[in-house]
Amino acid sequence: MQVRMMAPDDLDNWTLHNDEQVVVINKPGDIVCHPSKAGPWSSLAGAVREHSGLAAAHLAFRLDRETSGVVVFAKTSVVAARLQKALRLRQVAKSYLAIMTGEFSQPVTVDQSLGDDKNSPVLAKSAVRPDGKAAVTHFTPIAHGGGFTLVRIVTETGRKHQIRAHAQWLGKCVVGDKIYGPDAGCFLDFIDHGWTPALAEKLIMSRQALHCYQIDMRKAGLDRVFTAPMPSDMRVFCEARGIIIPGDL
Repeated sequence: MQVRMMAPDDLDNWTLHNDEQVVVINKPGDIVCHPSKAGPWSSLAGAVREHSGLAAAHLAFRLDRETSGVVVFAKTSVVAARLQKALRLRQVAKSYLAIMTGEFSQPVTVDQSLGDDKNSPVLAKSAVRPDGKAAVTHFTPIAHGGGFTLVRIVTETGRKHQIRAHAQWLGKCVVGDKIYGPDAGCFLDFIDHGWTPALAEKLIMSRQALHCYQIDMRKAGLDRVFTAPMPSDMRVFCEARGIIIPGDL
């Protein structure tokens, strides 16, 4: 699996906000958050640290590699601890956009505990389990067409792969999801062979159509609501299927 290398200009273009406490980035869907062995410019955390001249860039809120949108880095350990505590206390409100398979028009809330999926060939996979940790996800459809639905998602908890696991439980997976999509074997195929025509036929999009649209941190002591507009790949997907995107996205 190829690692995308970044440049200082990339970070400048992706920066939503930068002050003495935090750096907020609109992460593309092909960038890893955590440091990797390929050097500082191969991960968002490493690139932010190098570009800002910080001793450390504290990742307050992470996103999966293929999820785009708002990522927050604290510039000091004190700010990081405050934000992470606020997250544990559910004082940080997150809103996501996703394109999901199937058409539906009524909001639905999934209140199902999540734990490790011990039956999956993918070790990192989560699944609904009665002995798991509490997880609540609200799915609100915005528009639909061509067999797909654009959805606004709000999470009350922050479990591993929560949105994607709950979407799968609903029987309406996130488009392009290699783990929780039509076949978990897609992820293993991708690791071994990269993006292939066979995967394109199954998944349609080359990455999961999930975007962290907004983070409200006003209750966490930062008087800000950060918003990252809907990315072009998701926009093009919707427009090609007649899904009408609201002007505020």
